[in-house]
Amino acid sequence: MRIVALAGGIGGARFLRGLLAAVGPQDEITVIGNTGDDIHLYGLKVCPDLDTVMYTLGGGIHEEQGWGRTDETWSIKAEMKEYGVGPEWFGLGDRDFATHLVRSQMLTAGYSLSQVTEALCVRWKPGVRLLPMSDDRVETHVRITDEQGTRAIHFQEYWVKLHAAVDAEAIIPVGADTAKPAPGVLEALAAADVILFPPSNPVVSIGTILAVPGIREAVAAAPAPVVGLSPIIGGAPVRGMADKVLAAVGVEATAEAVALNYGAAMIDGWLVDTADQASVAAVEAAGIACRAVPLLMTDVEATAEMARAALALAEQVRK
Repeated sequence: MRIVALAGGIGGARFLRGLLAAVGPQDEITVIGNTGDDIHLYGLKVCPDLDTVMYTLGGGIHEEQGWGRTDETWSIKAEMKEYGVGPEWFGLGDRDFATHLVRSQMLTAGYSLSQVTEALCVRWKPGVRLLPMSDDRVETHVRITDEQGTRAIHFQEYWVKLHAAVDAEAIIPVGADTAKPAPGVLEALAAADVILFPPSNPVVSIGTILAVPGIREAVAAAPAPVVGLSPIIGGAPVRGMADKVLAAVGVEATAEAVALNYGAAMIDGWLVDTADQASVAAVEAAGIACRAVPLLMTDVEATAEMARAALALAEQVRK
């Protein structure tokens, strides 16, 4: 079975770990990773979502926080602070710095982001084929209004520095409209037996991937069933502040509303948590097959059960 998953960072990575536990060694998993969260810091190219997938599946993630490296130290960041060089609000540990140094050196040498990602995965052996959504530069920005007036800031500043404390007025994937899908992305979607939307942020993770011209169309046209898992349980995001960015695009923070926002032209099946059983009928009335199952990723086996439920629903709605 050839499975393609569109994934953001922590939620996507943890779901993928369960997916790997649920499938057999003969199955092939291709992950199309969000690069809209990418940012340049200290002269280095940082790819938070790609790295979180790579570290999580490769056994190097800091499990408690869900991002960064395990057994991390912070000497470089401390030294940069002594020089008065920031930003202090974004944490790059010493081990993490090494990844960004290697990536930036390879990009400067002329390699594409796809090639660099493949090279980094040789070390981590994540068990999946990890593709960036695009080799072109795309950055998600957020329009806000605060004491400095109305302005657009990088998504990382909004999420990490401001903790989404200010209302997001608009989400702008800068550069997405002229970006091209990375090599292998469209081919993987066309050849897939199943396409999955993990419980990643539907606006700034999966939504940004779909904003790259050609990817949304390829998903919608794919012969494979497309099944998503709700990142919203009981009217609240499981992790993070997805409700803030959903509001910016006019979508209510409910499992039903997220499904309807994707729409029957995009997804064939949708899993909601048992707490949202009441939303099943409305989702199905919109032409999307819907099931209620436990969706809390409490451990790898619970997550594997979620993955099995998604694959089972895919079989039921197979085109």
